[in-house]
Amino acid sequence: HNDKLIFRFQNRDCKARCHTNLSMNVFLSLLTIHCHAPHPDRVPALQLKNEIKTRTVMTDESPSSIINSALRTYPLSAAGELPRSDGLSLTIRRQRTTETVDVNGRLPEKLRKMYRDEDFILHEDKKLIIFTTKTNLSILKQNKHWFVDGMFKVCPDDYYQLFTLHAMMTNAIIPLVYGLLIGKSNGDYNQFFEKLFEQDNFQPESIMTDFESGTIKSVKGTLPNVLHKGTF
Repeated sequence: HNDKLIFRFQNRDCKARCHTNLSMNVFLSLLTIHCHAPHPDRVPALQLKNEIKTRTVMTDESPSSIINSALRTYPLSAAGELPRSDGLSLTIRRQRTTETVDVNGRLPEKLRKMYRDEDFILHEDKKLIIFTTKTNLSILKQNKHWFVDGMFKVCPDDYYQLFTLHAMMTNAIIPLVYGLLIGKSNGDYNQFFEKLFEQDNFQPESIMTDFESGTIKSVKGTLPNVLHKGTF
């Protein structure tokens, strides 16, 4: 659905559904009722699994490194719902494949789609790959305050960094656009933002970055009327 998100409960016997806008801050409708008591302690466990799946696909980190990094923010209050370590390792093995690019340098079809069959590749060439979906871009457009981050130790060998663009959703900052860049020059960041702004008329009011000079120069050049904030 291009204008809303539909949520169902993990319990397949529960027929309850809710519809929200793309920013998940407005309920559009609530359908039926739950047939069980709430399980708030399960939320951190689900978030943990999703984080592990994302890092597994987007990085070459070892399974132990992925799991240890994800567990650093896991709340002690939800320890009873913490998945077993062998189960988390199995999740990584299932998620991580040995598939490589084809003869034309394109990623395999399995990595080009999200679970809802949405396209996940926005741009792809030897210098830059951008991963996102139309839903993510719609959410990004609705948010006026952006956050960017560059990670240099968690990207494939053919690229220099994983550059991510985030926005605020329900009091949490979540990544919406992922870019694999071959460097950290002003030109590398310019290409990322140029490809992004070809998709829609984005009008952020502020953008927060670290103090990496190439990022700052690119942001001020491509978004001259946007308030720039720096953070460590």
